[in-house]
Amino acid sequence: MNMKRYGLIGEKLSHSFSKEIHEALADYTYDLIPLTKEEFQSFMEKKDFSAINVTIPYKKDVIPYLDELDEAARKIGAVNTIVQRDGKLLGFNTDYTGFLYMVKKHGVQMKEKKVLILGNGGASAAIQAVTAHEQAKTMIIVDVITGNGAISYEECFEHHLDAQIIINTSPVGMYPKTSYSPIDLSLFHQLEAVMDVVYNPLTTKLVLDAKQRGLIGVNGLEMLVAQAKYAVEHFLNKSLDEDLIDQIYQKISNERSNIVLIGMPSAGKTTFGQLIAKQTGKEFIDMDDVIVEKTGMTIPDLFKMGGEAYFRSIETEAAIALSKLNGKVIATGGGTIKYKVNMDFLKQNGVVFFIDRPLEQLISSDENRPLSSSQEAVNQMYQERINLYRTYADHIIENDQDIDTCLQKAMEKIK
Repeated sequence: MNMKRYGLIGEKLSHSFSKEIHEALADYTYDLIPLTKEEFQSFMEKKDFSAINVTIPYKKDVIPYLDELDEAARKIGAVNTIVQRDGKLLGFNTDYTGFLYMVKKHGVQMKEKKVLILGNGGASAAIQAVTAHEQAKTMIIVDVITGNGAISYEECFEHHLDAQIIINTSPVGMYPKTSYSPIDLSLFHQLEAVMDVVYNPLTTKLVLDAKQRGLIGVNGLEMLVAQAKYAVEHFLNKSLDEDLIDQIYQKISNERSNIVLIGMPSAGKTTFGQLIAKQTGKEFIDMDDVIVEKTGMTIPDLFKMGGEAYFRSIETEAAIALSKLNGKVIATGGGTIKYKVNMDFLKQNGVVFFIDRPLEQLISSDENRPLSSSQEAVNQMYQERINLYRTYADHIIENDQDIDTCLQKAMEKIK
């Protein structure tokens, strides 16, 4: 028996971040162990592990194999952490403490509030327990499958549009189906905060919508890191510094975030993008190159064939595809910001930098840019777009000095 085996069991694990988180927290190898239903039974009976985490769909199924449960796991009826000690299997639930960390970190006040919880699976059980602990006035469980304490979405829309906090525990919005959101936030006029346990993409459509409405919006990566830290404490039977959660969260977030460059044609997006890619070790991608490769046609030819609207439809397809990548530097076309949908997708995994070059320095005659035919056309385009660039930018890089000085400023913002 290999008694120093650590890892994660579940059905589909190819997109899990748990290995990199655990190996950053502790000095052991952490294996991803995908198991079918048949393999799961055999794995649990053999007990060939020192400690494991458990994810969908086995958080409840593991319980019959365990000798003891801690109080949180017993109350919740789900286990995500198992430790073997003296031949006995002990079950814990660190989803509870992980989610509670996220609630406290972002100052989400549940006391005396109406809270909607979307989904009714293993993760939901832990979130329900935290919501009860935080003394919510009303807790409503909403699911596509009713019963077992859950109401339908139709019933939710009839009676609970006064909810103040919404928490998504369902997989809706998770990679690769990132264009979906589990619920329409525009219906809820008293909403204060939205939390999502999904962590891939880094910002789900649901959370992005919340942020754009000026609400507290929090994705699941911090919960994932926090629950892993508390799991490691059980694995190794020792305390770890609480500051590790934020350090590892920031590290993973920075590594996995795309750097998205927006700006006028000839503002320097490609030049900056290639230099930033070199400095950060991220791969550089030019959205126009992606479009040319996909269609087998040049940008001017696409404009000639179908006009600007046709080109923009292909550009949106490219934005959706690029938004699902991680850790890239993406230079967008000058007009990508004309359609909010493009930026909403690119922001799911990206931080947006506006390369702002003075108008008089922009090139006004470039045969590869059909809309930059004259100085007058560039001036008009600039006036039409400048507010959009500033609206979508998380950071602005003034490209008005020598390239090294501007790059240094950009790198400070990136770090």
